[in-house]
Amino acid sequence: MTKTTRILCIATFVAVLAFLVSSGLAADLDRSYTHPEIMANILRQQLENNHYSKKKFDDDLSKAAFQMYLKQLDPLKMFLLTADVERLKAYEDLIDDEMKSGKFELSTLGAEILVRRVKEVEPSMREALSRDFDFSLKEYVETDPEKRSYCATEDELKERWRKILKYQVLNRYLGILDERKPGKEGGEQDVRTPDPGETQKQAREKVLKTYETLFSRMVKEKKTEPFDRYFRAVTKAFDPHTEFLPPATKEDFDIHMKGTLEGIGATLREDDGYIKVESIVPGGPAYLQGGLQANDRITKVAEADSDPVDIVGMRVSDAVRLIRGKKGSVVSLTVLRPNGVESVLSITRDVVQIEETFAKSTILKRAEGTVPIGYLYLPSFYRDFGAGAGGDSRSSADDVRVEIKKLQAEGIKGLVVDLRGNGGGALSDAINIAGAFIKEGPVVQVKNGRGRVTVLADTEGRYKYDGPLAILVNRYSASASEILAGALQDYGRAVIIGGDHTYGKGTVQSVISLSDSMPPWQRAQHGDLGALKLTIQKFYRITGESTQHKGVVPDIALPDMLEDARSGERYLDYALPWDTIAPAGFEKWDKDRISLGSLTERSSGRVHSAGDFETIAAESKKYGEQQKNTLQPLNIDELRRERDEAKRLRDKLARSLKSRIESEHQKDEPRRISPEERYKKWVAEVNEDPYVREAAAVLADMIAQILAQPADVSSSGR
Repeated sequence: MTKTTRILCIATFVAVLAFLVSSGLAADLDRSYTHPEIMANILRQQLENNHYSKKKFDDDLSKAAFQMYLKQLDPLKMFLLTADVERLKAYEDLIDDEMKSGKFELSTLGAEILVRRVKEVEPSMREALSRDFDFSLKEYVETDPEKRSYCATEDELKERWRKILKYQVLNRYLGILDERKPGKEGGEQDVRTPDPGETQKQAREKVLKTYETLFSRMVKEKKTEPFDRYFRAVTKAFDPHTEFLPPATKEDFDIHMKGTLEGIGATLREDDGYIKVESIVPGGPAYLQGGLQANDRITKVAEADSDPVDIVGMRVSDAVRLIRGKKGSVVSLTVLRPNGVESVLSITRDVVQIEETFAKSTILKRAEGTVPIGYLYLPSFYRDFGAGAGGDSRSSADDVRVEIKKLQAEGIKGLVVDLRGNGGGALSDAINIAGAFIKEGPVVQVKNGRGRVTVLADTEGRYKYDGPLAILVNRYSASASEILAGALQDYGRAVIIGGDHTYGKGTVQSVISLSDSMPPWQRAQHGDLGALKLTIQKFYRITGESTQHKGVVPDIALPDMLEDARSGERYLDYALPWDTIAPAGFEKWDKDRISLGSLTERSSGRVHSAGDFETIAAESKKYGEQQKNTLQPLNIDELRRERDEAKRLRDKLARSLKSRIESEHQKDEPRRISPEERYKKWVAEVNEDPYVREAAAVLADMIAQILAQPADVSSSGR
């Protein structure tokens, strides 16, 4: 059968389907947008003409979009059968045709199948939760949807649901027991012996209520959602940062653009049906609490002691409404860790502590007879956070210069700049900060979709600091952080220290209003069509290598708790590839001769003899094993051990990643400590950080090498 014949056959089938669906779903979907073909036409033109990749709407793009559509339709593979997927596969190479014709049969059919399966699964769900589970049995459940296949039969699907529900109830059961441990709030409840039957009944009732809410929402899906899901799949097929933002109020539109979980301080994105944490906002409640981490998937949200609401499959804007709340109130988040273990975190909502988002510095402790080393922490490349002296806006570049001047006044002989966890920000500030460490020259190259390359350079012509320099990075150093670290590495100006690579985001996005693409008279007629976040440019280092995908590889690698974490651009669907362009003309640093091989050898010797790094390496191995082992036990003793070990590793990871704030003190000490007290605690924690200590040791080795050089040596030797 030819593609054209299949289009005609499918169109006929869907027309009959629309007539037969007694629920009226198909008829409702036809009215979900007044003119969805107009939106499709605008989206197609914007994507084809302005996306960096210049991909065309063809069969290859259609197949990619179809895979994204399936992930969004049933991300956990808990509803569709293989027969359903086969029916939908008839559209696998037709999405490009639908986007051109404005006839969206796939969205209608997919929504109809999903609602029907939800209604069929619901009785099985209720039946499974109507009786006690046997937690003594040795059985397991696969928690990673990527490792699951679609069920072939309804009986197989029923069994999958039984295991998932048992896993949810067992986790809730253990959570209730944890709440009743001595020391928890609750008075007499803390010390009484819980009744297993009553406790499991309570757990089953809570899980049932959660799924009742979820199923109700799914069968009463908003009329716009099938089209929104369809258009999101199409845009995600271009690259992971290109996204259709559905029509919404101005508040929700802003939330989409910022990706901010207001009230707890975290950035998020939709990922295969989950609300996934992308990063933690410095100074926010989650940042201070220390439990929530990047790559965590939030599955449920509860207000204080109320029952949780399942947010799997929910849009970011809807999830935000549940997470937001008054300052001082508590929100409980059920979080699925990368290894499949569930945790419940309680976070007190608050405003971001702005002072924690700014650059700050200190002189590191040193042994007698050693030289002073400065430390500068930069959590983000911020700009316009608030008014500074004289009413001027505050920027990270200005603050870094102020901190460098303070450190130089203290007589530092070396400087550590910490970019760990810095997800980027203002490109101009990254360029200006690079200019503080080089005399002048190019910092980054930017290429647009038409192939035009622009070289962005520092032209100030003078240094702010020209001494030995080390840059600390990790997996969550991204975007502008990678530009700064990459440029200073390429110049030979700094030694980059960290794990095996940085995040690898080397693309630039722009947000386009779809309504603005129409003439004014049409805009008034059709209203808000939403927006499109579009990848329009790509970053390149001055050597011509992209920062995309690979990130920046440190000169000196240290053991990393995140070594096996699937964190970074390389793990995202349809991420743009690494490539190269012509290098920009630049002169290498020629002030000091540094033997990188000698520095690496000495660092390796210290790391292998240091207890801290031995512990980190061992914990990293355990964490990696946990991540790979997504087959979770349904036996109470085994799962309790898994949860306890996961909590121990999570706490250790939180201490490794959090921003040098003593969050445990914050939880134990309810009063708001003064900025001076907070700074003292920050300084103490910095000096206990093994990565900072090793960076300082590397700088000490660099200084020793420089002092041993003949006075007339001027070539870099790197």
